[in-house]
Amino acid sequence: MNDPRRRGPIARVFVGIWDAVTFTRRLVFNLLFLLLLVLLLVAIFAGGRGTPLLDRTTLVIAPEGALVEQYSGDRAMRALAAATGRAPGEVQLRDLLRALEAAAGDGRIERVLLRSDRMTFSGYASMREVASAIAALKASGKEVIAFGNYFEQSQYLLAAQASEVYMDPQGGMLLEGLGRYRQYYREGLQDKLGVDVQLFKVGEFKSAAEPYVLDAASPESKEADLFWMNDIWGRFVGDIAKARGLQPAVLSAQIASQPDDIVAAGGDLARYALDRKLVDGLKTQIEIEALLTERGVADDDADGGFRQIAMGAYLSHVDRLLAADTRPQVAVVVAEGGITGGEQPPGTIGGESTSTLLREAREDDDVRAVVLRVDSPGGEVFASEQIRREVVALKAAGKPVVVSMGDLAASGGYWISMDADRIYADPSTITGSIGIFGLFPTLPRALEKIGVRTDGVGTTAFAGAFDPTRALDPAVGQVIQAVIDKGYRDFTGRVAAARDRSVAQIDAVARGRVWSGAQARERGLVDEFGGLRDAIADAASRGELGEPSAWRVRYIERPSSPFERWVASFSSTPRGIALFGESALARGIVTAMLPNAAADLEVLERAMAPGGAPVKALVHCLCGP
Repeated sequence: MNDPRRRGPIARVFVGIWDAVTFTRRLVFNLLFLLLLVLLLVAIFAGGRGTPLLDRTTLVIAPEGALVEQYSGDRAMRALAAATGRAPGEVQLRDLLRALEAAAGDGRIERVLLRSDRMTFSGYASMREVASAIAALKASGKEVIAFGNYFEQSQYLLAAQASEVYMDPQGGMLLEGLGRYRQYYREGLQDKLGVDVQLFKVGEFKSAAEPYVLDAASPESKEADLFWMNDIWGRFVGDIAKARGLQPAVLSAQIASQPDDIVAAGGDLARYALDRKLVDGLKTQIEIEALLTERGVADDDADGGFRQIAMGAYLSHVDRLLAADTRPQVAVVVAEGGITGGEQPPGTIGGESTSTLLREAREDDDVRAVVLRVDSPGGEVFASEQIRREVVALKAAGKPVVVSMGDLAASGGYWISMDADRIYADPSTITGSIGIFGLFPTLPRALEKIGVRTDGVGTTAFAGAFDPTRALDPAVGQVIQAVIDKGYRDFTGRVAAARDRSVAQIDAVARGRVWSGAQARERGLVDEFGGLRDAIADAASRGELGEPSAWRVRYIERPSSPFERWVASFSSTPRGIALFGESALARGIVTAMLPNAAADLEVLERAMAPGGAPVKALVHCLCGP
């Protein structure tokens, strides 16, 4: 047994440092515990029912961040971010639609101020659904005023639906068109680094992996992309022209002459937009606030000086009416993001996690019908098949399933959709891409550049065949291609059975080709045009739920933990907002805990990660406007 008295001076120094570290660690944890205890006590005694909703209120819809189907972070982190004054970075499509729909029939909401210039979008289908809701709000008699400092073309589509559109005199906007340009890595990977990428695929239009094996886009890729992009762009121009009372041909001509016209306007983008009736006036934010104060009710205590309520606070009022609703349900399960095996967080589709949500809907007696909302470029074949099987099981249990395609439901996104009783898509949805591919990089030439080589023996020809440090044996390549071919036969065969078509008919519109929603409907891959609300109404009808007042919509998602619910509840109270807004410590904790952005190539990285099959078959699109 060591006697502390016999330790040398150096040992005593290290022991003292260790004891100091242990003491500090305990102190930090105790302080954090005390902080949480104080917050809990404050939450218990905190008063306040949030922002009151009075007559003649202006609803301010000014979300910041990406429009998504489902939040990627947990509820507590979003609430803490909002309490500390940070933009949450995401706004749910369902929340935005719910606020617009509720405001249309709410006598206390006099008008809406729309700030779409702080939002980003992943596609045109969800934008068109929001645009339709704004147009319906305006048609209900509510005044909608849109304002922005600078409008990107996607942001402008929403603003154009308003009763009046204003822009800052120093702002501007450009209608640029659609483009799809990617980087191609073949020379860098193969010639410079010595990394040989083996591509196995079916479908001449399956271009997702072309950047790894080509120096430029293939003719087939350019042909297919331009076909669906022209369709979506023509519809986009038509939507704006209709909203602004212009002729599509006139607007298209203006876009074509933009460069010369902007130069002629002295580079004044705001004046250019005003002269072409794309906006109704040029005003600063201060002038907009004065306008809203004049038309509404002055309130010296409110930001901007007019009576208002933010979208989040307004939804709290709307949601109070749904707290104890026991009516039969149409369940909505969101499948957003890449499709990967196992349990995955919101914002990514997991073979296990998404299947679990569908299974919950199947086993819940209160759920009479299901809507699967799909916004996905695809991913792993096996994970996609797991989810498809749950859709089939729901139908076998007597619960109708309707798919609502969002911006993108291609490749694996179509795989999980094809067996639904009905498939809805927006004409500008991107879908199809019925094809399959596999990638296998080999590194022997890259290793030789640094003097490293691989050698050894194996008991069979396949022993070590999938070692990326060795060249791929041609016979092994034939095996992989055979597996990919079989996957394509499975894909087209299942689509043919689900869509009541022959395999030859499906193959003719497959081959990895991407279609717009309108083009997909012409080819029998989609049943109806419509958004999420249309799909929900169809599901309710198939479930024989009666009038809309007789049933409700329930989103089935990963439940929040008790701690997450408590943090979200407290941080939305006036005292919680004050505490987190003024506390540097609270802000520091939130900053450290906010999630980081995913890597650009996350889907491919996961697909090629060790474990499971040596080469995973992928049904991924990597497509988008």
